[in-house]
Amino acid sequence: MDGREVRIILAKNIKELRGRRNWSQADLAEKSKLSIVYLSDIERGNKWAYLDSMIKLADALKVEVYELLKPQSVPPPTVAVTLTKYTEEVTAIFSKTFETTEKNFSRSLVALMDKYLSK
Repeated sequence: MDGREVRIILAKNIKELRGRRNWSQADLAEKSKLSIVYLSDIERGNKWAYLDSMIKLADALKVEVYELLKPQSVPPPTVAVTLTKYTEEVTAIFSKTFETTEKNFSRSLVALMDKYLSK
């Protein structure tokens, strides 16, 4: 594993942990007392987080520092989260039902099922 791969793991873990809390980058930047520009660079894998920055991020996210660097340290979304997103998308589709032909509606549902149920 090289440095770039570790930066990508760090970026992914921070982004996933932030997302699970429904925090924006601005929320995490504020809670960790880091600039949003710096946080954005870290999340895109463009910059390394200094150790003191990783400590601030870990404290804000309520995890241990090593969890930010551990490959696949963030579990996949729970079934409840996936079903909630699925329900929201289906609801959005139903709200447009009157504008959509039956064939297109059917394709939309199949696409959603493929997206959430085939993993």
